[in-house]
Amino acid sequence: MRVTAIAKCPGLIFVRPRFDVYREISAAIHAIFKRYSDLVEGVALDEAYLDVTENRQNIPYASTIARHIKTAIFQETQLTATAGVSINKFLAKMASGQNKPNGLTVILPEQAIAFVEQLAIEKFHGIGEVTGAKMHSLGIHTGADLKGRTLSELTHHFGKAGHYYYKIARAEDDRPVEANRVRKSIGAETSFAQDLSDVGQMLQELEQIAQIVEQRLEQYETRGRTLTLKVKFSDYHQLTRSKTMLAPISELDTIFEIAKTLFESIELENRSIRLLGISLSNLDNQKQSQAIQLPLFQNGNIIF
Repeated sequence: MRVTAIAKCPGLIFVRPRFDVYREISAAIHAIFKRYSDLVEGVALDEAYLDVTENRQNIPYASTIARHIKTAIFQETQLTATAGVSINKFLAKMASGQNKPNGLTVILPEQAIAFVEQLAIEKFHGIGEVTGAKMHSLGIHTGADLKGRTLSELTHHFGKAGHYYYKIARAEDDRPVEANRVRKSIGAETSFAQDLSDVGQMLQELEQIAQIVEQRLEQYETRGRTLTLKVKFSDYHQLTRSKTMLAPISELDTIFEIAKTLFESIELENRSIRLLGISLSNLDNQKQSQAIQLPLFQNGNIIF
């Protein structure tokens, strides 16, 4: 976080992000994606899923398409790209993280189960630091350990997310690639390596999160009317507080002041905090997201 960075490097100079440049390059890269598939789902400016089961170039293998796209991105933008190719979104995402930077990793259908079983649980997309620690406390350290748990066990410990964990442990993910997916909210949250007990530090961290939210709103050229504060305590109890404004907001000072007011309405009761988050919904003037996923064989997926 910014506060920690300044403490360690007092002379550190912060430069505001150049979102106009990022958007320009992102648009160029997504135009390359569109040469191969109409099914492009944006995750972020620099990440996307493509479904190339049926592709514009009639190329039979998604891995070939991924290589073509990587080459085109480098030739046209001088940037490298990392791609993951597999039979569904989860596996394509996991593949994309295996060989960075500038890598291309393929997980074949017959490799899917073995790949997931050997994977460390903290490497799973969708399992964060806090959830990973809880799984470790339950004796779940690998995909094989996760696969050994019943659906009822996982939902008991993790609620609705248990359904997702049950499926990905079996290399299953039936989520489709959604072209022109509309973003419903924009936010940021931080899980702390050590629980926070000092209110002043909590507010400092909250301000840093507000700065990230402001940057992301600028990135997507949008504003929001409903601000939601998320707080998770050291005992994993979680609560949220929300406020809806008459007009949409996007400025740091406003975001932080509203989040601070919501935070101060919470009775801490000497409890320490493990996670803080801020999100804005009821978005105004929102852009369509873009992302990519490519098939490697038929019904394959790639993520860049």
